Amino acid sequence: MKFSRGLAALILVLFFHTTLTAEYLYKDEVIHNPEFNKEINKLGQELYEKTGISLKLVMIREVPHGKHIVEYEEELMKDFHEPTILLTFSELDSKVDILANDSSLYEYFDKQQVLSPTASAVQAFIIAIFYSSDFESFKEIAGNSGGTIIPLLAGKAKKGEQLGKYSASMYNGYADIADQVASSKGVTLENSAGNANKITMTIIKTLFYGILFYAIFVYIRNKIRSKRQASES
Repeated sequence: MKFSRGLAALILVLFFHTTLTAEYLYKDEVIHNPEFNKEINKLGQELYEKTGISLKLVMIREVPHGKHIVEYEEELMKDFHEPTILLTFSELDSKVDILANDSSLYEYFDKQQVLSPTASAVQAFIIAIFYSSDFESFKEIAGNSGGTIIPLLAGKAKKGEQLGKYSASMYNGYADIADQVASSKGVTLENSAGNANKITMTIIKTLFYGILFYAIFVYIRNKIRSKRQASES
C-alpha cells in the first residue's frame, strides 16, 4: 500500500490541530463542545503569545479517589515547564480551584476574587451579616466579592441546561483570569471577553437584588398584615 504525500500531509494537519485544541483546554471530560474548545484555546493562545503565561483549563468528572483537588493539580503541573496557571473544575465534587506553578504568578490576578461565592460587595455584606461568627469573620466574608465562577455555578439550571451553565461559568472565570493577567502585564487581549463578563455579572447582581428586595417586601407586607389582623381581632 502506497503512502501518498497527500495522506501524510493530512495526518500532520490533524495531528497539529489536535495538539492545538488540547493546548489550553487541557482536559475536558464534561463539556465536549467544539465551539467552547475553540474559544478557550483562542483566548489562551493570545494570552500566552503576549505575556508568556500559559492559562490552562481542566474540566473533569471527578477527582481521582483519595485525592484532594490541589493534589490532582500538582500532579498535572509536573507536565508543564513554562509559567502556568491551572483553572480546574470537578463536576461531581462541585469543586473549583486555581493553582500556579510559580508563586509570583499570583501577583497578576486575584485568586480570592475570582473564586468568591458572591458576585457583588452588597451581596457579600448581607451574607456576612447572617453567617459571620465574629468581627474578623465578618470582615473576611464582607471583603470577599466579585466572583466570576461560583455565583454562576450555584445558580439553578433547568433539565438539559447543566452543560450550558458549566461552560458559561468556566469560560467566565477563565476570561476573568486572562484579562487580569493581561492588564497586569500591560497588554490588551483582542479576544478578551471583558464586556461579556460585565454583562453576565450585572445580570446576576440584578437577579440577586431583585430576589432580595422582593423577599424584604413580602416580609414587611406579612408583618403589616399580621398586625392588622391582630388589631381587628
